[in-house]
Amino acid sequence: MKRVLVGMAALAAAFGLVACSGGTAGSASGGGAMPAAASVPASSSSAPTSSSAPATSSSPASTSAKPTPKPTPKPAPKPKPAPKPSTADVPCAAAAAASGTSACVDISAHRAWLLQDGKVIYGPVSMLPGRKGHATPTGTFHVLSKEKLHLSKQFDDAPMPNSVFFYPGDAFHTGSLKVYSHGCVHLSATSSLRFFNTLHIGDVVQVVP
Repeated sequence: MKRVLVGMAALAAAFGLVACSGGTAGSASGGGAMPAAASVPASSSSAPTSSSAPATSSSPASTSAKPTPKPTPKPAPKPKPAPKPSTADVPCAAAAAASGTSACVDISAHRAWLLQDGKVIYGPVSMLPGRKGHATPTGTFHVLSKEKLHLSKQFDDAPMPNSVFFYPGDAFHTGSLKVYSHGCVHLSATSSLRFFNTLHIGDVVQVVP
C-alpha cells in the first residue's frame, strides 16, 4: 500500500512540474518559466513624404494690378510749306536779271512765267504762240501798253481781253489754248488777268524760241 501511495505522489509531483512549465504531458523537459512574449514593435515605416519641393508661384508678389498708362496722342503733322518758286526752269536770263516785275515766255515748251526781282511769283502756266507764218517774235522787249478789252481791227474787231502789248500788234491776252494765234501769246482767262494786273508799262518781257 505504501508503494502505491509513493507512486501516486510521484505522479502528482511530475504532473505539477509539467503544469508550471506550460508544456504538455509529452514535453521532454520543462526548464523553468517561459519568458514573457516580446512586445511587438510599432511600425517603423513612417508616412511617405513627398521628395518634390513645393511649386513656387510665378505671379508677382503684389496682386494689385497697376493701371496701364494711356498712350500720349501724337501731335498732328505740320503741313509742309509750299515749295519756294525757283528760277532754275526759267529760260529767260534777261527777265530773271531785271529789277521789278518781268515776264518770260518759252515758245517751244508753251509755258510762261511772271517774276519779281528775278524770282518766280507766278507760273509756269500754259500758253499758245503764233501759228506758222505768224510766229510770235522772240527777243527781249518791254511792255508798251495795256488794254482791258482790246478789239482787233485787223480781225474784224475780235475781242482780246486783258491785253498787254509788248511788241507792235502782239500782246498777252485771253485766247484759245487749242488754236494758235496770229502772233500774240494766248493765255487762259485766269492767267491773262494775272499778267494784266501784275505787269506795268516798261517791264521786261523776254520771249525765247
